[in-house]
Amino acid sequence: MINCKIVIAVFVFIALTQVLSACLQFRLSDKKVAEYFEKKQYKPDFQVYKVGEREMHYAKIGADSLPTVIFLHGSPGAWDAFIGYLGDSSMVEKMRMISVDRTGFGKSGFGKAEKELEKQAAAIKPILEKYQNGKKIILVGHSYGGPLIARIAMDYPEYVQGLIFLAPSIAPELEKTRWFQYPANWLLLRWMVPSAAVVSNQEIMHLKSDLEEMLPFWENIKCPITYIHGEKDSLVPIENADFAQKKLSNATLEMIRIPNTDHFIPWSHEELIKKAIFHAVATF
Repeated sequence: MINCKIVIAVFVFIALTQVLSACLQFRLSDKKVAEYFEKKQYKPDFQVYKVGEREMHYAKIGADSLPTVIFLHGSPGAWDAFIGYLGDSSMVEKMRMISVDRTGFGKSGFGKAEKELEKQAAAIKPILEKYQNGKKIILVGHSYGGPLIARIAMDYPEYVQGLIFLAPSIAPELEKTRWFQYPANWLLLRWMVPSAAVVSNQEIMHLKSDLEEMLPFWENIKCPITYIHGEKDSLVPIENADFAQKKLSNATLEMIRIPNTDHFIPWSHEELIKKAIFHAVATF
């Protein structure tokens, strides 16, 4: 006999995915991006490179002689999660900014997940190699982008002079698989789910094991770090901040906990984050 709970879960899941398909967009169209920058003083260049069989896509703005800030979005998402930063002329004049479509999102092999953080970090390495110019490289990661910038700093410390964590999912013991993630990964139901959500689900279900694998390497991160997290974050618990304070013992760590604030700090607290980025570029 079919378990009634499973049947109910499947029907609820189908309803949720239909809402997702109808209501959520995880990337801006090229037209919307062009409209956003139409009256801006500075406009980004868009670049593509290959890692194995996968094309990687990113937006770049700012002079090549400046320090570099690389943004890595959460899950799901796209480079334009940080469009408000790339569109800020005061930032463009002080730093070269690069915002990346992570593997499986945007124009970086959309819909084709790369579940392992180690391989995602390797896919970012060509950007680090290409844009080193004797100035600082600062990595900014929101949500899932947080453990990714940590992995990059662990694997390629010679390229990284600072990290800014924005509500990162970094503590393995806090990673919980929710009931609806299982049907989202069933082959028979996957076709109903938006492609970005499929990729997101696959990489998030794999995240706990990735974070457990990273546990011995946190002490190797020695660059300066700013950590920012909302205390009312219902998606990524604030207790990740406690994990950071415990594990980043060899790094200079500035901890900013924002009261009464949820997970979406790149947009709700844009000025605070811009201030942190300016500080990192000037002092890290």
